[in-house]
Amino acid sequence: MSPIISIQNLNHFFGQDKLRKQVLFDVSLDICAGEIVIMTGPSGSGKTTLLTLVGGLRSAQSGSLQVLGQELCGASASQLTFARRKNGYIFQAHNLHNSLTAVQNVKMGLELHNHLSSQVMYERAAEMLEHVGLGKRLNYYPDDLSGGQKQRVAIARALVSHPKIVLADEPTAALDSKSGRDVVNLMQTLAKEQGCTILLVTHDNRILDVADRIVHMEDGKLASNSVLSAAA
Repeated sequence: MSPIISIQNLNHFFGQDKLRKQVLFDVSLDICAGEIVIMTGPSGSGKTTLLTLVGGLRSAQSGSLQVLGQELCGASASQLTFARRKNGYIFQAHNLHNSLTAVQNVKMGLELHNHLSSQVMYERAAEMLEHVGLGKRLNYYPDDLSGGQKQRVAIARALVSHPKIVLADEPTAALDSKSGRDVVNLMQTLAKEQGCTILLVTHDNRILDVADRIVHMEDGKLASNSVLSAAA
């Protein structure tokens, strides 16, 4: 099976001239469709940088980074914009708009799909909130939701367009153990139902069991890449 994400000899730098600092060193990693891959490692190890490169949030500089068959190394701003539209994003800070209701926040995940009518977008957003257990909270604003509920809205927004890849950066960091477990179980279930691939960065050892594979980063390098025995 061809990888949906193929990273080969990837290097990345921040800054210019004397302030230039290398943050990723010769990283190579293939991720296949349908996999749940968790990336661990200490702060500053390059996890989030790698996630943002895969997500097209910045352009890769050296090596090869192919996502859904598109080369992102040296990609232009318009190419990165096109690549970002194919992904779903879930972040530690749920990044909901406080002035919008839950259903309006989720509906935003469909607004780049301009072939859909506003009514269809609303119906799909409401259906996805039902899937994440918030069918009775459609018209609640973020300030009226718990931390776990806000993260469920963020998951619904990320998955409502049925992306092929979901990228998650510390999605449980601000949650208690039960809410964090509920959130990752939900991500796992919905991802399997939709057949999408998840790349998740975490420091939370309590959720590692949902992974098909665990990738460990240290000092900008891929230190280990292992299949969980339970998943194998």
